[in-house]
Amino acid sequence: MSPTYNFKNCPSRNHTGSLKWDRYPPEILPLWVADMDFETAPEIIEGLEKRLAHKVFGYTIPYYSLYDSVIQYLKRAHNYSVKKEFINFLPGLVPAINLCCHAFSDKSDSIMTATPVYPPFLFAPKYAERELITVPLCLNNEKEWKLDFLAMEEAIQPNTKIFILCNPHNPVGRVYSKDELKQLAAFCSRHNLILISDEIHCDLIFDSSAKHNVSASIDKELANRTITLMAPSKTYNLPGLACAYSIIENPKLKHQFEKNIRGIITEINCFGYAACEAAYNFGEPWRKELLNHLQSNYHTLKNFLDAKIPQIKFRPMQATYLAWLNVEKLNIEKPAQFFEAHGIGLSDGTPFGDPKYLRLNFGCPENRLLEALERMHKSLIKENLIGHEQ
Repeated sequence: MSPTYNFKNCPSRNHTGSLKWDRYPPEILPLWVADMDFETAPEIIEGLEKRLAHKVFGYTIPYYSLYDSVIQYLKRAHNYSVKKEFINFLPGLVPAINLCCHAFSDKSDSIMTATPVYPPFLFAPKYAERELITVPLCLNNEKEWKLDFLAMEEAIQPNTKIFILCNPHNPVGRVYSKDELKQLAAFCSRHNLILISDEIHCDLIFDSSAKHNVSASIDKELANRTITLMAPSKTYNLPGLACAYSIIENPKLKHQFEKNIRGIITEINCFGYAACEAAYNFGEPWRKELLNHLQSNYHTLKNFLDAKIPQIKFRPMQATYLAWLNVEKLNIEKPAQFFEAHGIGLSDGTPFGDPKYLRLNFGCPENRLLEALERMHKSLIKENLIGHEQ
């Protein structure tokens, strides 16, 4: 079947205020921050145009059809039943994580997460002046990243109040199994922890053998201690519209959260609401085609590295468009700066918790990905870091 949507060509994003593109001069190709270069689904653009045609953009509160779109999406896509009163709309997951650190812990408490991980997980506890406990993910047969429950048991302290989970995991691209989430549920119960579950990448699973399970759907006890954070922004390339949401089933925790966000989180952008509703109601055909493209790009990336730069270790991933590349064998002191000097903008692994890595965003047309890979290959040959035969 021929493609219905355009994932081959993208409009220029230079000089548009793009965080991704305007960080660098034109000669550097950016494959760093987690937004894609694709136009969003035309069905979403149609929803935005309909809202724009109204021509009045006053303060906007969540409305029935918006709530219904989220509730129906969660049931349809993730078999997770929620009620309207569980939901709070938010301008993004990063402020939500920071606010959760304030809402569910005190300055004398500690907060745990597993590394490498999206940098705001590591910054938020520090910004809140809480102690941060990091536990490295472990590797099963050098291939599959997993939560290290033995190390977590050793690292936890009596004052630990929160565990922050990323599932699917950014940057390693792992989708945690139901059994692992059950283990995590038992861990949280045993130590009386609040679980902050960032599930923003849950609709970007391209490995057909993997299935996303909402943490709060594992069992009622875990649901009672979980703050689930979601958004359509990563899936449908909408981060600039700033619309996310939390799901909190426990009324006491929800009240505690709302008490901490009052006066800080106010009305959400009306276009964010319109895009969220359109994405969940009409965006599924586009999403499915996107996943086919991301899976193809994933294999393009893997095959290129295996054939031409085997010194870069790229372990299997199941989800997201963010590749976690081990560049240790290249023996480059500052790998992100090295590749930037040769025309490729990648994310430094240091803020994620591991300086031996780089993160590469392959949410772009295949020809752009191949151009970046060729630049990487040529730069390594030019600097005599790999042989010409590769």
